[in-house]
Amino acid sequence: MTEHTMSKAVNMPNAKQIVMHSLRTAVAVVASVLVARLFSLPETYWAPITTIVITQSSLGAALAVSKERLLGTGLGAALGALVGTYVGSSLLVFGVSIFILGLLRTVVRADRSAYRFGGIGLAIVVLVPSPRPPWRVAFDRFTEVAIGIAVALLLTVLWPEGEERN
Repeated sequence: MTEHTMSKAVNMPNAKQIVMHSLRTAVAVVASVLVARLFSLPETYWAPITTIVITQSSLGAALAVSKERLLGTGLGAALGALVGTYVGSSLLVFGVSIFILGLLRTVVRADRSAYRFGGIGLAIVVLVPSPRPPWRVAFDRFTEVAIGIAVALLLTVLWPEGEERN
């Protein structure tokens, strides 16, 4: 066995760790959907998607990702609500809005992951046709993400994952 092969074997999770990680993830995503449904949100799938993104092996790692995701989504949704309400939706408006979002993220000292998450929120509010007003789409999107983050963080505190991850 080479040193590389041995180090990979040492870092591989065992069957119990894989089962526990899978169970923990399944419980978290189902809880996210149920909470989002409790609030009658229109696109409840964003809550479990966020939970999957946020779920980490340690509370510290989850908090770092959560902060950037929430900040970015808030910026993107707010900008999308303003643009969608007062300017309208077009490819040019979307492009300019993404540029402005990139500048805004530096003002609030957010990292590139916040910009990435903000861009997703902005795209949903500005580009996805909806009969609802843009501010409502933005509010719902932010709430769905916040629920996903809250469930992931709660899970990380109540059911911490072991050191081995894959």
